[in-house]
Amino acid sequence: MNRTGTRNSLESSRPGLWARVGDRLIIGGATVGDEGRDGEIVALHHEDGTPPFDVCWSDTGRVTLVFPGPDARVQHFPRSARTAAPRR
Repeated sequence: MNRTGTRNSLESSRPGLWARVGDRLIIGGATVGDEGRDGEIVALHHEDGTPPFDVCWSDTGRVTLVFPGPDARVQHFPRSARTAAPRR
């Protein structure tokens, strides 16, 4: 990340699973017909954005520590699209 807080072109194309707070973690279903789960990444445990992540699941609202497997992917959002809702 550069000094202005935006990602440079190298970071946007870097390999491996990484995230920022506010991104969406999507985990595929374990069987055919299983929709899987998704949730908002609410905290990181490493400065470089690599797992594990604290995720607030959309189906339960619970926050859990997640070590994503090979069926997981991160949907990245531009910083301007994120809303800074106060935490309760």
